[in-house]
Amino acid sequence: MPANFKRAALSATGVLFLASLCFAQTSTIEGDVKGPDGQALKGAVVKIDRTDIKGKYQTKSDKKGHYLHVGLPLGTYNVTCEVDGKAVDNVNGVRTRPGDSTVIDFDLQKTVQKQQALSKAAETGTLTKEQEREMSPEQRAMLKKKAEEQAAAMKKNKELNDAYNAGIAAIESKQWDAAVQNLSKASELDPKQIAVWSHLAEAYAGLAGTKVGSEQDPILAKAMEAYGKALELSPSDAALHNNYALLLVKAKKLPEAQAELGKAAQLDPTKAGQYFYNLGAVLTNTGQAEPAGEAFKKATEVQPDYAEAHYQYAIYLIGKAKTTPDGKVIPVDGTKEEFQKYLQLAPNGANAASAKAMLDSMDVKLTTGYETPNAPTKKGKKK
Repeated sequence: MPANFKRAALSATGVLFLASLCFAQTSTIEGDVKGPDGQALKGAVVKIDRTDIKGKYQTKSDKKGHYLHVGLPLGTYNVTCEVDGKAVDNVNGVRTRPGDSTVIDFDLQKTVQKQQALSKAAETGTLTKEQEREMSPEQRAMLKKKAEEQAAAMKKNKELNDAYNAGIAAIESKQWDAAVQNLSKASELDPKQIAVWSHLAEAYAGLAGTKVGSEQDPILAKAMEAYGKALELSPSDAALHNNYALLLVKAKKLPEAQAELGKAAQLDPTKAGQYFYNLGAVLTNTGQAEPAGEAFKKATEVQPDYAEAHYQYAIYLIGKAKTTPDGKVIPVDGTKEEFQKYLQLAPNGANAASAKAMLDSMDVKLTTGYETPNAPTKKGKKK
């Protein structure tokens, strides 16, 4: 064999040998990805991170849910499946080998079921040793954090319930200072509780009632602030607007009170009469006769069958009556009709005797039966 040919053959053999060594240093990772519905998942990102030597690789699953990455250096890898930018499953410590592919499948349906079982076991404290071993360091850290958060939440809820219940008990026994103290604590523990703010307002209002003069003002301001917080959380609560209005009356803010009652009536028309009646009652008790009369009249307008509203409006009107020198009562227009309307609606009501006495004092013939206004007039018999 000529020397040149021999050298060339040896050289070629060396190339083949080196190529063989190079091929032996690469490996393949592949597998299938199934979604939460158990079907092949297209477009899942599979990240392949080498841990023994720094190296990062990435591929995606095709329409059949299959992914493949060839030419990976032999080594140890962590393989992570991501969907919509979020890691949904991973397999760590994967050692590749030359020749046959290393198969890593991801079944997200089983993963979800497994995670749910793991979470339930963790919550109930029934983790098995096998489940503990299967948890990654990240999962253990997450589980620990969740347990700490749950413990803190339970402690906070207990403190909240204790403070709230103590506040309600104090309101019932009219211990206003204790009620304010406990409900204020509850509002700090959870500022999103409507019941806490509404009862705190009630407690402040009760406390203000124990003070006189200007001492009431800052306490009433606190009560109004608490109602404001409650209404921020529940602006469509008609009862809250009603209660806030009654507090505004105590604070002598009548236009604001009437506006709040208007909101309450609009939000809950079925109780509109009651809301205006309440306003009239508070105004009467605070010696504000004229606005009280307007409130009672409004109650009769929005709820014509509200007997007590008619009676209270009649009482307001009787206050405007004049008395003649001989003692005869001359009522203003509408007074008799309001008392009669009350008796038609509540002939045996709590104020029936009083209404009859008022009508008698005006020498009015009492009629409690109902007659159709447009009924034809009865004609006498022809003689």
